[in-house]
Amino acid sequence: MEELRSIRLEIDRIDEEILKLLNQRARLAKRIGEVKKELGLEVHAPEREREIINRMIKLNKELYGEGFPTEAIVHIYREVISACLSLEKELKVAYLGPKATFTHQAALEYFGFSAHYAPVSTISDVFREVELGRVDYGVVPVENTTEGVVNYTLDMFLESELSIVGEIVIPIRLNLLSTANSLKDVKTVYSHRHAIAQCKEWLRKNMPEVSLMETESTAKACELVMEMEDAGAIASEVAAYTYHLNILAENIQDNPNNYTRFIVVGKRRMKPTGKDKTSLIFAVKDEAGALFKALESFYKYGVNLTKIVSRPSKRKIWDYVFFVDLEGHAEDENVANAIELLQERAQLVKVLGSYPKALLQEG
Repeated sequence: MEELRSIRLEIDRIDEEILKLLNQRARLAKRIGEVKKELGLEVHAPEREREIINRMIKLNKELYGEGFPTEAIVHIYREVISACLSLEKELKVAYLGPKATFTHQAALEYFGFSAHYAPVSTISDVFREVELGRVDYGVVPVENTTEGVVNYTLDMFLESELSIVGEIVIPIRLNLLSTANSLKDVKTVYSHRHAIAQCKEWLRKNMPEVSLMETESTAKACELVMEMEDAGAIASEVAAYTYHLNILAENIQDNPNNYTRFIVVGKRRMKPTGKDKTSLIFAVKDEAGALFKALESFYKYGVNLTKIVSRPSKRKIWDYVFFVDLEGHAEDENVANAIELLQERAQLVKVLGSYPKALLQEG
């Protein structure tokens, strides 16, 4: 008991030291914000945030052999940075709402709990809020490992001049939530069509008789189910706490490797970090070999493409544009050369942004 008391006293001492250092850091961060404003510089510097987090991950591995979990390092420093930034500037972020959706979760993971969040109804509303300057950034889904790309997000870039400034990749863990206490009491299940599709085998095996109803979001499904005694919603664990619903079944998604990628849109261009991705759009002439020549631009300079998707251009029938994700920053020599050659061979090239790879997904 004496040893236990001694250890606890040491933990108390360390906690007091951590608190003192957090306040010291906050004061320095506030001063940095003041200096940036005096110099006319952007207060928010995502590249610097990524540099800090990557440095802490590296130090943790080198000095302590990853004694403290890497993922926890990321979350802790994200919140420390978020809290310090709130003393410099109130960061405003729009996201595809309502609250407790996976997009909300992604926004929190990227910006932390100290940012000010504004849920909006549609993806186009997210873009509009950023374009009008009512918020600093917007967060929208762009693709899922099970359901593929979110076409509406891609289509927004055909008209919008916003840039992609970041990405978040989160695992999708789906649960069946209800006011009921048992699965047998649930007659109807509500959720977004993607969530229903991602759980179709589980639903077929465990609830073959239920009616399935699509909603505009998983959060909307929870709002509806709150008022019902014989219905369930497929949504996240966070949604269960937010809407005070019982979790009747956990992790009901069919694919254990179910991830969704979200992008952060803003008005600025990001500087290279050394671990970047670039997204762009290009269109080619309607002639034999045009797409081959365009793609050869990347091959010639050793640029690795991680995704290519075609979408109707909406200018005329059977006319398409291609969305590409590639490794590297637009300012990297090989990427810059590839884009320059692509511009010579394509009808249209639009760089949507270069940005740091998602944390914990950098490889």
